[in-house]
Order: sequence, then C-alpha cells, then structure tokens
Amino acid sequence: MPLWGKLMSQIWVDGKAFKVEKNKNLLEAILSLGLDLPYFCWHPALGSVGSCRQCAIRVYQNKEDQQGKIVMACLEPVADDLHISIAEKEVSDFRKNVIEWLMVNHPHDCPVCDEGGECHLQDMTVMAGHSYRRFRYKKRTHNNQDLGPCINHEMNRCIQCYRCVRFYNDYAGGDDLQVFAAHDHVYFGRHEDGTLESEFSGNLVEVCPTGVFTDKTLKEHYTRKWDLTSAPSVCQHCSLGCNILAGERYGSLRRILTRFNDEVNGYFICDRGRFGYDFVNGEDRIREAASKDSGKWQYLKKNQAVDQLKKIAENDRIMGIGSPRASLESNYALRSLVGVDNFFNGISGGENQLLQQALNFLANGPVKTPSLKEIESCDAVIVIGEDITNTAPMIDLALKQSVLVQPLEKLEKIGIPPWNDSAAREYIQDEKGPLYMLTPQETKLDQIATKCIRDSPEELANIVMAICRQLDAGVAVESETKLEPGILQEIANALVHAKRPLVVTGTSLGSTAILNSAINLVNALHQRNGKSCISFVFSECNSVGVGMMEKKDLEDAIKSENQYEALVVVENDLFRRQTQVNINNFLDRFKNIVVLDHTQSPTTSRADLLLAAGTFAEADGTLVNNEGRAQRFFQVQAADEEVQESWRWLLQAGKLLGTQKLEGINGLDQLIHDIENKLDQFRGISEAAPLSRHRINGQKISRAPHRYSGRTAMFANIQVNEPRPPQDPDSPLSFTMEGYRGIPPQSATSFYWSPGWNSVQAINKFRNEITNSGQEGNGVRLIEPLNEKKSHYLDIIPGGKPQSGEWKLVPLHQIFGTEELSMKSKAISERSQGPSLTMNEEQAGNLKIVAGEHITLISGTVEISLPVRIESGWPKGYLGISVGFTKTASIDLNAKVHLEKREKNDD
Repeated sequence: MPLWGKLMSQIWVDGKAFKVEKNKNLLEAILSLGLDLPYFCWHPALGSVGSCRQCAIRVYQNKEDQQGKIVMACLEPVADDLHISIAEKEVSDFRKNVIEWLMVNHPHDCPVCDEGGECHLQDMTVMAGHSYRRFRYKKRTHNNQDLGPCINHEMNRCIQCYRCVRFYNDYAGGDDLQVFAAHDHVYFGRHEDGTLESEFSGNLVEVCPTGVFTDKTLKEHYTRKWDLTSAPSVCQHCSLGCNILAGERYGSLRRILTRFNDEVNGYFICDRGRFGYDFVNGEDRIREAASKDSGKWQYLKKNQAVDQLKKIAENDRIMGIGSPRASLESNYALRSLVGVDNFFNGISGGENQLLQQALNFLANGPVKTPSLKEIESCDAVIVIGEDITNTAPMIDLALKQSVLVQPLEKLEKIGIPPWNDSAAREYIQDEKGPLYMLTPQETKLDQIATKCIRDSPEELANIVMAICRQLDAGVAVESETKLEPGILQEIANALVHAKRPLVVTGTSLGSTAILNSAINLVNALHQRNGKSCISFVFSECNSVGVGMMEKKDLEDAIKSENQYEALVVVENDLFRRQTQVNINNFLDRFKNIVVLDHTQSPTTSRADLLLAAGTFAEADGTLVNNEGRAQRFFQVQAADEEVQESWRWLLQAGKLLGTQKLEGINGLDQLIHDIENKLDQFRGISEAAPLSRHRINGQKISRAPHRYSGRTAMFANIQVNEPRPPQDPDSPLSFTMEGYRGIPPQSATSFYWSPGWNSVQAINKFRNEITNSGQEGNGVRLIEPLNEKKSHYLDIIPGGKPQSGEWKLVPLHQIFGTEELSMKSKAISERSQGPSLTMNEEQAGNLKIVAGEHITLISGTVEISLPVRIESGWPKGYLGISVGFTKTASIDLNAKVHLEKREKNDD
C-alpha cells in the first residue's frame, strides 16, 4: 500500500513521551515502542479491521482531560501530542473481559493442542490478565474438516478474529475458504471437505492466532516448538530466494516457517516452500559415500572416499559440471578443482542462453529488477509468457497487492489511511489497477487481470513488439498481429502513464522470442517514462549464481572435443536437462564418473564414486536469487558422520592434490573471501550474513530457545552421559540454547521469541519496519543497472509455425510437480495434478478427444500416454506438456511429435 511519507509525531503513553511514525495506527505505534498491547485481528501485512476488540486503550482529548474514552488502538490514527493510556484500570479490565468472552467456547486442550507453547492466544490471555474461567455451561462445538495433506483443522479453537479469511481471500486471492453462519456459530472452512486450493494456504498456520489451522506435516512427527532447533535458511524450490526458518529434532527436519525479510518474501511463503522439505528425511537420501565395484556399491568412510577422488583427479583429465541448485561455494570449489576451462554450469543449452541474455541486460541495461517488496508497489504490470503462479508463486502474491496500488491512491483524498483495511476495501470495492496477462495457457492471475491474451509464444512475442511500436515508431514488427490496434494502444497507455510500470517475464517457455520481446518492451518503456523495471523468473534457486560464475553450459560440455577421462557432477541430475539417450551417450565417454549429491537420481546411479552431500538443512552456503540478491543459508542440524557439504568434499580433495587455487582455504569464511577476491561479480557476498567470527557480547547466537529440553535424555539409549554438543566453525550460530538471547541480525535470526511473546507474532519485536532498528540482513544485491541509456533492440527471430498435422510442444510448469526436490515430499506429491497434455478445444473435437482421456504422444522412439486438458483459448497446432515429471523427461521439447488415439493404453 502507498506510503504518505515518514513524518514523526510525539505521543504520550501513560505520562511518558515517545516519538512515533505519524502515518501509523496506535496499535502499531505502541508495538514499535517495545510496549505490550494484546491484539488478535490486526496483522502488519493485513491492516486493521477492529473485529476482536482486544487492543482497547483510553484516549484523552488533551493533558487536562481526566475522563477520556475507550477506543480500539488498531483503528485510531497517531496524532500530534496525543495522550493515551494502556495501563488504566478500566481499559485493562475491558481487555480482560473481552478475552474472557472469547474463551467461553474455547476448549481446555492446551496440553494436547499442536499450537501449545507457541500460541498467540495463550500469550494474549496472560497479557490481558485473564487467569480463571467462570463459565460453567455447555460449550458450542463444531465438526472439523479434512482440508488436505497440508493443513489440519480444529474449528473448536476459533476466536472469530477473521484473520484466516482476510489473508486467504482478500490478500492471497483464494475463494474456497469462507465464513459461514453468524454470532457464536461462525464457522471458517470450506463448503465441503477437500484440499484447500490456494498455493498459499500454509500461511494460515502462522496467520491463525490459535490452533484452528496447524501444520499437518509437523503432526506426523510432532515436536513441541520449544524443543526444536532452528536456523535461518533460504528456500530451495524456485529462483525467488524466500527466507525461511528450518526446525529440526532428533536429526529430522520437522517444519518450515517464514523468516521475515522486508525486501523479499515479507511475512509469507508459498506452500511448496513450506511443505516441500521432506526430501531431507527421505528414504532415498544418500547417507554414505560409496564406490561401484562390478556393478555393486561398496560403502566408504570419508577419508577413503576423498582418497579415491584424489586418485581420479591425479590420473585423469577431469570435466566438472556444476548445478543451479548447488550453492555458490560448491560450484566455485568444483571450478577451482578442475580448472576454469574444464568447468560447465550444468544448465541446459536453451535455458542458459536465455539466462545469459537476461543477466547481460540486468548488468548493462538501463533498468533495475525489483525486489518482491518493490513489485507490490508497481502500479501497472504486464506478464509476458510466464505462468507466475506455478513458476514463481510469491511474485503471484506480490502482483495481487500491486493491482490495488492505483485504486488505493484515492484514499488520501478522502482521508482514509491505507492501514484501515476494512474502510479501504469498502471504498475501492472490486476496482483493480492494470494487469495484462500474455500467456499460452489459462492462469490463476486471469481472475484479477485487466485483459488476458492467449496465443503461441511466437505470436505473443509479435504482440509485444507491436506494443513496443506504440511506444517507439522505430520498432520493427515482423508481421501484423491479430489484436485490434485499440487494445495495443490501451496496454501502451497504461504502462506509459504508470508511476512504476513493471514487465514480468522468464525462461519457463524456453522461448528466445518471448524474452527478447520483453526486454525490448522495457527498453522502449524506459525511454518514455524512465521509471520502468523488469522482473525475470528463472528455474532454480541458484540459476543466477551459477550463471554469473560460468557461461559454458551442459550442451557445451556434451559438444566438447577435449579428451576427458573423468567427470565430476555436483548436485545435478543431468537427465532432467537433456533426453535420456543424449545423457547416456555423454556419460559413456568417461572412464570415471564422480557424483556429489544428497538424493538418489538417475545420474547418481551412473556414478563410479558417489559422495554424500548435505542438503540445505545440513549445509552452509550462499544462493543468488532472481534479482541478483546474494543470501546465506545456515545448517539447522549437524550432518550424519559420513555426510558433508559438497564444497567441503572438494576442498579436502583439493588439499590432498595440492591444488594451488584451493590452498589455504579451511572453511566457509575463507572460501567466501576467495570467491570475492577471484570473481569481481561476487564482491560483497561476505556481507550477506554475519561471518563465523561474529559475536554479540562475546556470545554466539543460539539455534535453540532457552526452553529447549531433553538434551541429556534424548540420547540416553546410546549413552547416559550428555554428549558434547556439535560444533559449528562455519557460522556465528551455536547448536545449543546457550548463546545471545537478544535480537540478532536479521540474517542470523533462528527463531522469534520475546518475553511474553512465544508465538510467531513475536516477529513484531524483530522486524525492521516495526522497530526501525535498521538491522542488516536482507542480503546483498550484486546486480544494479549501470547504463541509463536505452540498450539496442534485440532481434525477434520468428519460429516456424506448425504445419497441418504437426504439433509443437510448449513446456508447462506446475507448482506441485515440476520442481525436483519438493515432489519427494508426500504432502506436495498428493497435491500434484500429475503430467498432462493441453490442447485447443477445436482440435480436440476434431480428434474426438474429451477432457481427461488419455492419448499417446510419439516423439521418435519414445511413446508416452498422458491425459488431455482442453482450453478454448489454447493456440492451435501447439501441445502444452507438463515438464519436470519422470514420465515426460524423455521427451525432446524441440522435436516434432505426433499423436495417436488408441483404444487401450498400456501406460
């Protein structure tokens, strides 16, 4: 929501003077001062509605006024020289009585409630002073619903704060969670049992102040929240780099929570990021190093495995293949071990071409790429070719806020502050700002879009170039579009007249024409208003990082004519990036294949030497997100004895070899400094988070809260005496509850807790915009535009349109299914729709195919049977194919394919 500028006012709280931000409500102002005031319905991202009546305070007309009046702090604006009281007896009794009535129907089940010990309702009940229940009658009860594999529902714990539906419907754009009935029979749920459809439903776990909505995946291996060891981390499942808190117990990862970062994901994460963690605990984890002898695995100790890697490196010429899901440190260590000329970034050729084009524009073009926070303030948006909900879900959430920017600008004229959510939404109703969707397929953002344009990638690129011509008459367009000139002019005008126009595009369609046309549009737009920005979406968590490190890709490795004898692959399943035939032929060229990874894959099965790498839960490292922001993740648990970070395996081998480039590097800090010193594009990554030497008052920062229990007893079956806690030489964090208990730097915050605040609402004590503390911790942006002048327009090479009887494939992504690691989590796999083919309604009718029917796709010697999805606006002659699934991995997306309808499919 738009800010009116940061002006300060002086207010008096119980006789003491304080300076607070003027354009806030009193509840937020009071919390910003570090004072405690109970609340339920208010949320810093959702604003105020005043439904719970819990934040009552007394406001006086002036210093002499002794009577005053009781108001709700969340609905009262800050004013100069305002006198208020939060401790006055009548207002304290008011809050106490309110919470007593809220507790009338609440069950006495705290000891068995999943939220117990981390419950905002418990905290506020204590804070309000309500201790004993006087209600002795029958309670109102509800039946609970099955809301799917992610969310557990216990409606009897509800206090009717309305936070759930406000987030789910108003903020996240869902429509299948509703409020039913009235008075004390109010019910929050679905019209019937069924999985919540929103990609952001998991945030109900943190938004709900009680135990109505809880994490069902945590329930399967439940641990009391105070017994979790937690650490700051970064989501591994897309390119946006959302900040998370990972929690573990007994060496098992138990849950993921949001870690607040006001420049990236704010208070929320998507369901894939929250529930896709279980691959860390999976049965197909690689827990020991092993070598293959006569086709059978022989397990090795660490030193034996490093010796074998050393022998291979001594005797063979090695090629190294990095990975867009491996950390900067792991990719760099491999690059140093094998030599710059022998290192390849591990990205497929087509995708890498698009990635390098985007990176070149970001580094040398005239516009910047915005953070997620900045996307929320963009007032006109055009999305080109990208199904954002499935490829970058948190951009979807940001765009749902951006369409409110223009309508909310009217509020200032009538005196409604933007934090007054109920009044603001009542005033703007369903009005939305300009959002234009240009995609081949239907998307969830179509519901709020100003206009949706469906066509093939080639034709969409042509349409974008026609918009460019509306902005710059010198732009050449290959052919006339089918769109009316009035529509093109409408889009151009909306973008030109916006204060902060945004172009969103990406690499998911694998289309150079789409990417180049989007770059051309933002170029032309920049010349007209000078305020445009562009957001690129890439495929994996470190695509940008490894792309900045090395331009040579997997295709370059396959085509290399150098005589390599050994291959080292770091955390990369090559079979996801090329057809099975091509990768097998490539791997057959090597005498020795070394793979470092944490999870079994077709690539690990081809290894001669397999080294057990740590996941993000057991490793430290740095990732670079889609905007070029370097962020650090820290391990939450000590790795198994035979598991360690990929970069540590490679450092150990380099030392044994005496590799000059790795000499003197003994840990993460030194490795990070070496990257900075050797590669200018990564200058500053050491500032992404505190280094290992960081101490506060001479103490490390604890990973475990001070209530942590069972440290002696949990290993009593192994040994009675308490073992020495694991040591962590690579981070400023301790593995125990001993350590600094104040507010640490944001990038080193392991959990949120403050006296009297045991729930995640304790984030109010930590977040920058409340405390104005200016803590570091948002990561380090590595890419900023250097050139204010327009870049040259890129060529749009028209792709050949499919001829009669031919089909061209278009890759389609699914938030639950396409990403490699999250699909190994049960909760995510159960929400996956599975692979399918999407085709035009008319052509499906000609083939006499109905929705859901299976059809056989034939590509060369490969045949697969897939169910059909039918869309009326889908471009003719094109087939949308779900990518990222094992079943569709063998299909060459660039090959000609044909279809057969068979009476019976064996597949």
